[in-house]
Amino acid sequence: MKQITAIPALRDDNNSPRSRIKLAPGILSSSVVLEPPLLYFFVKRLLDVTLSILGILVLIPVFLVIAICIKLDDGGSVLHFREIIGMNGRRFFALKFRTMIPDADDYLARHPALLKKFQKNMKLADDPRITRVGSILRTTSLDELPQLFNVLIGQMSLVGPRIIHPSELSRYGDYARKRLSVKPGITGLWQISGRQHISYRERVLLDMQYIDQRSCMADLIILVKTLRVFFVHNGA
Repeated sequence: MKQITAIPALRDDNNSPRSRIKLAPGILSSSVVLEPPLLYFFVKRLLDVTLSILGILVLIPVFLVIAICIKLDDGGSVLHFREIIGMNGRRFFALKFRTMIPDADDYLARHPALLKKFQKNMKLADDPRITRVGSILRTTSLDELPQLFNVLIGQMSLVGPRIIHPSELSRYGDYARKRLSVKPGITGLWQISGRQHISYRERVLLDMQYIDQRSCMADLIILVKTLRVFFVHNGA
């Protein structure tokens, strides 16, 4: 299939040269989805089911330790249920270990300056809502381990675009429909590309690059790099 290059304007809150990201040339299109062969989907789902089951079984002791630590820290709930918009616009709740204070959303509402900063990139560099245990979980990405259950039941994949809240979809502009053509992933190009230091626009382009370059080999490379980042750099 002929690849079409058509990069529409995106909502970008950071137009400085630093917000530009190096992407493979001639691959991004807002409307054309280059579908991999059927074998890819079969192998991908097989890996998702096999590795998620294996991961859950192996990590049960880790889950228990983390749950106890969260409870001892502030007595709040262990899990956080984040509403996500997934493939074909289906909404579900992604599981995460809770890393913030129980009234995290209300805290932002009470601090308009922080809320404005958060809405720029949907992140805060030094988020005052993060708990002591939550800081460790986020640094090591252990807070995302419960999403293995989302992978197991088919809502997510091990590798894919970032999970996003339904309210974030509008920020994808003309790429929105294409973004909904695949399942979100626990890890992806964003997680191995210095995710703390890139703009929201760059994250969108990384998601689009992943969709256009999907293959079994690409997914395996991302998984290997994620593990390397996790073990070598103390967190994906």
